[in-house]
Amino acid sequence: MDGFRLGSIFGFEIKVDLSWFVILFLIVWSFSGVVFPARYPGQSPGAYFTMGILGALLFFVSLLAHELSHSLVARRKGIPVEGITLFIFGGIARTRTEAETPGDEFVIAGVGPLASMVIAAFFGALWWIGSQAGLSPAVTVVARYLAFLNVALAVFNLLPGFPLDGGRLFRSIVWKVTGNVTTATRWASAGGTALGYALMALGALQLFGGATIGGMWFIFIGWFLRNAAVMSLRQHLARSLLDGVAVRDMMSPDPDVVPPTLTLQELIDTHLLRKRHQAFPVVESGRPVGLVTLQHVKKVSRDAWSSSHVVDVMREVSQLTVGPRDSVTHALERMQDADERRVLVVKEGQLVGILSASDVATWIQRSEELESLRGPSPSLTF
Repeated sequence: MDGFRLGSIFGFEIKVDLSWFVILFLIVWSFSGVVFPARYPGQSPGAYFTMGILGALLFFVSLLAHELSHSLVARRKGIPVEGITLFIFGGIARTRTEAETPGDEFVIAGVGPLASMVIAAFFGALWWIGSQAGLSPAVTVVARYLAFLNVALAVFNLLPGFPLDGGRLFRSIVWKVTGNVTTATRWASAGGTALGYALMALGALQLFGGATIGGMWFIFIGWFLRNAAVMSLRQHLARSLLDGVAVRDMMSPDPDVVPPTLTLQELIDTHLLRKRHQAFPVVESGRPVGLVTLQHVKKVSRDAWSSSHVVDVMREVSQLTVGPRDSVTHALERMQDADERRVLVVKEGQLVGILSASDVATWIQRSEELESLRGPSPSLTF
């Protein structure tokens, strides 16, 4: 999910996906053009627009607080959290691993709706106190609607469809009862898929009834939820397949290497144009010092290829190495920190292999194909 960085809160990186601006526009338009004029008539268009902007921004602050509650509890439970991304359907906390116990899953999932209800209570109190104190209706109307929206957010998230919070609560309960997280994930994902189809059906009914915008919105949300449920199941099953698999089982051993003194023109002529790889480990005196890729070369002007060297553009090795005995899931975590989507496999300071995200994907696909020949097994399709 692409976007740009806003900053960090409590050590969590906050990013905004470009799709967020779509929902920001729709909410501002709805607030300033429909909702607030109906609740607080007789004001100028500028006043309604200001109320719309304020209401939309405070609503997204509420969404951010919802995701922060998930992130804080997840970090306390030992789950690495990369950050939070706001996008068209709200927000998502980007975690690297799943909860290890059903109890942890229940607490992490449940704190989000609870946070939304606390925020709703805050805005509800602000509305009531403001009304009693005679504050401007511009303040009380915004506060009242934000209280309603946060209640709606909590209720929607409690629906038993994975990966909504309610779906995760449902998964934690099934996990506790069955003792099998994969079975629980299948049940919860099925609930998310069913909920997605139900929302799409509701949207179709609204379209036939003449509510075009509302109908399209329900169809869009249902489609997104259905796809998210399927993808979440696929990701879980992929993690299950990788459980206990070591890097040495997937890596490409003895990769082609280049020296740091090689010019970019020589790199292109002797490696990038002659070999199937797009990335090469950089080795000096027998030890890996970096990784150079086609993308690194493309950042340099063509006129400078003859005068620029590999060492000038390579990614240094510090964040790109794993050991052959390390787990593949650990290697994937390292890949998430690198645009190159590859890691170098190093043993006792010597390069012994390279592992890419495509290697992992190919291994998963082949493992699934072989398992299908042996009989029923977890499938990465839904």
